[in-house]
Amino acid sequence: MDKKQESSLEMLVGLNVTNNSMYQEYRNGMIPILTTYGGSFGYDFMVSEILISETDNKINRVFTIRFPSKEKMDAFFLDIDYIRVKEKYFKNSVENTTIISSYLQ
Repeated sequence: MDKKQESSLEMLVGLNVTNNSMYQEYRNGMIPILTTYGGSFGYDFMVSEILISETDNKINRVFTIRFPSKEKMDAFFLDIDYIRVKEKYFKNSVENTTIISSYLQ
């Protein structure tokens, strides 16, 4: 196995959450699925002011999410149980998503 496959993948994500309680339901439902793929959150912030941005998207939540590999990340986002949770809670609680950065650790 080469070094690239052994490195973990982390993303810095910005959201515009419009319904905090429904978004929390999304988090509650997806975290058990996330952990089965070795995924986790590193940081999670609610933000009130953006000073510089490369997008017109509003952002009021910023977090890091990491996976042991790109393959595990892809499998997580394609997981049917995750998709069901996302459809039920995420789509009605988040106006937009901005991937600020992704990097190998």
